[in-house]
Amino acid sequence: MEITFISAFFVGLFSTVHCLGMCGGIIGALTFSLPEHIRSNRWRLIPYVSAYNIGRITSYSLAGALAGGLGGNIIGLLPTYGHLILQLTASILMIGIGLYLAGWFPNFVRIEHIGKPIWKKLEPISQKLIPVKSPGHAYLFGFVWGWLPCGLVYTALIWSATASSAKDGALLMLAFGAGTLPAVMIAGILTGWFTRLIRTSYIRPIIGLIIIIMALITGYLALLHSTHPPLSENDVNSDHQHHIRN
Repeated sequence: MEITFISAFFVGLFSTVHCLGMCGGIIGALTFSLPEHIRSNRWRLIPYVSAYNIGRITSYSLAGALAGGLGGNIIGLLPTYGHLILQLTASILMIGIGLYLAGWFPNFVRIEHIGKPIWKKLEPISQKLIPVKSPGHAYLFGFVWGWLPCGLVYTALIWSATASSAKDGALLMLAFGAGTLPAVMIAGILTGWFTRLIRTSYIRPIIGLIIIIMALITGYLALLHSTHPPLSENDVNSDHQHHIRN
């Protein structure tokens, strides 16, 4: 499971292009809603940007807990293939995200339409939180915006459903959210410089290919695990006793 958490972190880390596209404008709205004496001083700005991101990652973790609990029930109903189906679905969506980030599959963004009905109810709440007046206020702003429809987050949520428990699902989304943290934090403090870097022509294909490779590895390991499941401790002891008798 530790490998899954590490993979989730790196998927979040390499999703920089998408994160800036989805959250760059949002965090810009947060920044420009602050008083001049705060937004002009990076050290004063950091607590607000940090609180926003902690709120956003909190909502990811909560969604991960729900997905992990639901995934555990699905796997319980389909004990033979449930886990594999969820893992392969997540891998396919990751490939789609990689193609999208590379600029080769722009229509993939339509998956975000799934969450629009929920977002229509939450968006008015987010609007009422502007202007942001304190770090606590920024946390609430981030918590609401964490539910913004996002294909990358949906992919990570399907992945977290394979964790088979609410706890592990929450931890996987926490790892994913931590991976997105550097890009969004830097975007909030050094918006212009970081945006220009990410828009460099060769950056998008490289990031997309990295995501695709990770998706293929994840899918391969899922198939390998399903065809060669690890031996339990009882199986190991039984095999050891068999060798002794022979």
